[in-house]
This record gives sequence, structure tokens and C-alpha cells, in this order.
Amino acid sequence: MTYAIDPTPLWQPTPERAAATRMAALMRQTGHASYADLWQWSVDQPETFWTTIWGFCGAVGERGDKVIEDGHKMPGARWFPQARLNYAENLLQNRDDGEALVFWGEDKVKRRMSRAELAREVARFQAFLIDAGVGEGDRVAGYLPNLPETLVAMLAATALGAIWSSASPDFGVQGVLDRFGQIEPKVLICVDGYWYNGKQVDCLEKNAEVVAKMPSLVKTVVVPYLAERPETGAIANAVQWNDLPTVNPENAPIFRRVAFDHPLFIMFSSGTTGVPKCIVHCHGGVLLQHLKEHQLHSDVRPGDRLFYFTTCGWMMWNWLVSGLAAGATLLLYDGSPFAAKGKVLFDYAEAEKMSHFGTSAKFIDAAAKLGLTPGKTHDLAALRALFSTGSPLSPEGFDWVYREIKQDILLASISGGTDIVSCFVLGNPVLPVYRGEIQCRGLGMAVDVFDDAGKPVRSEKGELVCTKPFPVMPVGFWNDADGRKYQAAYFDRFNNIWCHGDFSELTAHDGMIIYGRSDATLNPGGVRIGTAEIYRQVEQLPEILESLVIGQDWPPGKNDDVRVVLFVKLQEGHTLDAGLIERVKKQIKDNTTPRHVPAKVVQVQDIPRTKSGKIVELAVRNVVHAQPVKNVEALANPEALEFFRGRVELAD
Repeated sequence: MTYAIDPTPLWQPTPERAAATRMAALMRQTGHASYADLWQWSVDQPETFWTTIWGFCGAVGERGDKVIEDGHKMPGARWFPQARLNYAENLLQNRDDGEALVFWGEDKVKRRMSRAELAREVARFQAFLIDAGVGEGDRVAGYLPNLPETLVAMLAATALGAIWSSASPDFGVQGVLDRFGQIEPKVLICVDGYWYNGKQVDCLEKNAEVVAKMPSLVKTVVVPYLAERPETGAIANAVQWNDLPTVNPENAPIFRRVAFDHPLFIMFSSGTTGVPKCIVHCHGGVLLQHLKEHQLHSDVRPGDRLFYFTTCGWMMWNWLVSGLAAGATLLLYDGSPFAAKGKVLFDYAEAEKMSHFGTSAKFIDAAAKLGLTPGKTHDLAALRALFSTGSPLSPEGFDWVYREIKQDILLASISGGTDIVSCFVLGNPVLPVYRGEIQCRGLGMAVDVFDDAGKPVRSEKGELVCTKPFPVMPVGFWNDADGRKYQAAYFDRFNNIWCHGDFSELTAHDGMIIYGRSDATLNPGGVRIGTAEIYRQVEQLPEILESLVIGQDWPPGKNDDVRVVLFVKLQEGHTLDAGLIERVKKQIKDNTTPRHVPAKVVQVQDIPRTKSGKIVELAVRNVVHAQPVKNVEALANPEALEFFRGRVELAD
């Protein structure tokens, strides 16, 4: 089953709007009449393309003459081997009185910071880091909400050539130790607590336990959020953020230019199948990729106001803050996205004249279920683009955006991952938007779809791959000296080809449909089915809030085949009866194929998900098969797994 391709776009830029974009400017500069031609050139001529991106997007640094070494190797290619640059310098190159950021907390805290003020705060925190002995290659970790201080700490550390890593404060002690314990940071920045859904959550006891179990720490800095002067006596070697020494206001941050492939961020995989992988990303790769994605694919221009709902445990935080390099003002938010009766983010969009609104597909689904109509209740005149990621956005989600938010808007469904801290496929301000499709493959990304034999296919489902190296490939995994874990993660399936693990389809429009993760793909009777195909149908029924589907080995113990099992969380006041089960099955059968129809439909009270909101089919599958879930600390609501254990409905 594939989605029916709608020949009529939901949105198309006017010629005038398209011509005014940075993407169109690049097409004119390079002499390409269409995006398809521009993309083909970008993957056929990578040396020329990435050199052009460096100049066109205004990267600051010494580029050198050499663009790539061992360009035929994946992994193994090395980009701009003579270059010297610094990611933070590029984000802070403009240090005037223009607005750098706006912060809204759910508790109604609001703050603003100019670019000059941000630079001064970076210089102040940098002086503390230098005094603590932090230098190139040392790790600095943030156990923090999406606060201005988080951005300050990251910029101060990376400007010195130190490596930044972050996790959100809703992680438990073991979840933090599973991440930061592997990389042994020298300095930890944490918070006294945070607000979520109207409740204060104190973090001081948890912080003390984490610090006690991380012997690598020299200093811990506590940021006040709930209290002006939190009690930090139980935390070893703790310093309060507000007690850090001031510096001369004239002092500019120090920027130590490093090699292109010098480590910048250590990101963590979700960790639901074991201890998280520590993925190392570099200064030059992240900078060039984010400049390209912001300026060209997202049309972010100086003075734009860029928002993404994210925690500091999700790669979208790293993506968001790079918007400073494109001249945007960052709109930061901490708290529940459904505060103020689900309207807080749209209140923010109206009040701050948001130009780019980023969220998850799950938020869009939930907003539609809540009956929100932001286009009627809020003034969204400034909004030009809406981004969606985290899971596939259903065609009905596209419909809701254009019906209830705005008709003249670029809806950019985007997909990539922590593995590349960016996107393989994403939006494009010069192309039409088709229902249910991601608009295009990213410039410089040789993305294709392979069948099981490793052959390219079009308008068929297969594996999303990238056939040529690109600068934002990880430089490796932490504590993986021989590269075996890195090789196994992406390159074992197809030799010298990045296999991303998404079950996908390249469409007739040269767009992309993502059907779900390949490792969660169902295989009843030997036919591969993407989980998103089932979710799309089930969640159209008004009684169903959300769902999760797995393949259960059947008959038990034989591993001959699987049967499709669907778990549903219902809207309040509804129960799963025979009539609803029949309607669920009919909805799926009428709009997909008989093979998609679940053998069992089971009601659960909650659906387990990661901290970044992704549902965890594999963890549920393990529970159903009485297998261990290796890292429940990665889950936002691990208690939900108990709703799936020992279900009598699945015994026959």
C-alpha cells in the first residue's frame, strides 16, 4: 500500500515570493533553472557545491584550498582538511543591540536578550570555564531546560573548543549517568527545578545524586529558575550561576578556531534498546549544514523570528540555536506545549510575530483532536513557515494546517535525525507542497531509496539511503576507537552507503514519504508494512487519541510469522467495545489492504514515548514478548510499559 499521490498541490509560492528567497538567489548565482537541476549539481559536484555554500551563506573562518580527502569513502571522507573555524564565532559574529532571543516559560516568566548582552554573558561564563581549567576537547554538559543560560553555556564552551552535550532535566538520575557518564564532563550546568503543566518540579536532590556519581566533574553550576537563591549545599563543588564573577563589559568572547572536524557536540541516541550511542558531530559539518538548511531550505533571513518546540535532550535544540548564524532572533520556550488550554504556543506566535514555527507531528495531531483553530483565534500574519518532525506527518495533518492555521504558508515536513543533527529530506520555499509528502531531498545530500537488493526504486517503498559522503556525517562515536559501532550503525546493510533506517518512498514529485522506522516495520506474511500507514487511519477516528502497533510473533515461539496487534489510547469517556473494534478494522481495510488489518485491537491507558515524544514500538514489542527493555531511563513515561505486559488478549 502506498499513499495516493495528489496531483494538486496544497500550496505553491507565488513567482514573486519564490524569487525573493535565498534558494532562488542561489539558483540564479549558479545558473540553475529548477531545484531538480540544482540538487543534481549539488550531489554531482560536491567540491564546488560545498565551497559555494561556505561563501554564499557567509561562513566565517579560513577555508583552505582542499575541499575533500578520500571522497569515495563512507565512512572515511574528510572535509576541508585545511580549514580553521569556530561554530560559536559564526553564531556570535553580530554583537549589536539587535534582539538575540526571547524566552517564555510556562510559569509566565519572560525574558529578552540582545546580541550584545548575549555576547557579554558568553564572555562571563567563558571566564569561569577557563578558571575551571576547561580547554579544547574537554566536555561540558548541560542538564537543563531550554533557558537562555543553556545557550550561553553552550556558546561559551564551544567557543573555547570544548565539546558540548545536553540533556533535559526530566531525565532520571540513571538516564543522565547513562549519557554523561560515558563522556566524563569536566563541568556540569544544572537547574534548581522547572515548571511543567502547572507544577513545579524540584531537581536539587537529583542533581546532588548525579554529581556524586560523576567523579570527572571539577565544578557544577546551578542555574536558578524556581528560586532566586536555591539551596545547593548538598551538591559537591557547586557554584550558583548568579555568583559567577562579572567581566569587563568591553570584553568580547574568545573564539579558538579549530579544525573543521574538531568535535563540537556529543549527541545521544534514544537509548531504548541499550545504553545510548554517543554520536560526535564537528564544528564545520554542523555549521555548513545548518547554514544551508536555515538560509536555503527554510528561508530564514536576518530579523526573522525562529521558534521550535524542543527540549535540550532533542537534536532540534541544536538545530534551533544555529539560527543565530542566519541572523534570526531565537524564540525559546520551556514547559508544556498545551499550557493555556493548548494555546500557549500560538499566543507566543502572535505576541512575538513568529515567522517560523517548529513543532512535532504529534503536536499537530493533538491540536487537531483538541479542535484548535489558531488561524481564527490568533493573528498569525507574520508566520511564513511551519516545520514538523519527530514522526511522519499524516496527510490529514497537512489538511489541518492549511485549514486551521493558514492557507499561505510553507508547511515543511522534515526528516533526518540525531545521527546527522539535521535533515536528509526537508522543505523548500520555491517548491509546491503536496499532501502527505516531504517536499525534497536536501542540497548536497545524495538521498535515494533502495530495495532489499540495493537497487534504486521510485514510487516504491524501500530503505532511505545516502550514497555519497556529506560534511555533517558524525566524525565517530565516543569510546569507539576502532569505529566498529559506527560502521555497524549505518554501513553494514549496504557497503559504502549510509542506510538510515527509515522505510520510505521517493515520489513522482521527487518528494519523500516516510512510513516509519525500518526496525519497527511490520512483516505479516512476508509483506513489509510501515507503522505510519496504520496510525494514519486509526487516528482519524474521533474516539482514538493515539495508537501504537507492533508485530507479535505468531504462533508463539515458532517465529514463522507475525500478526499485527494494535494498541489504542481512547479519548476520555470512551471504551473499546466490539463496535469500535469493527470500525477500526473497517477504516484500516477500506483505506489500506487486508494485510494491514490488526488481528487484535487492545485498549491501554497510555502509550510509552521517549523524552522527545517518539512512541517506542520496539520497547512495547519486547514487553509483549516477555523480553527485557534495556533502558527504561530513556522513556518519558516508563510506567506505561506495564499496560502492555501479560495481556490476556494476546494469548490466543
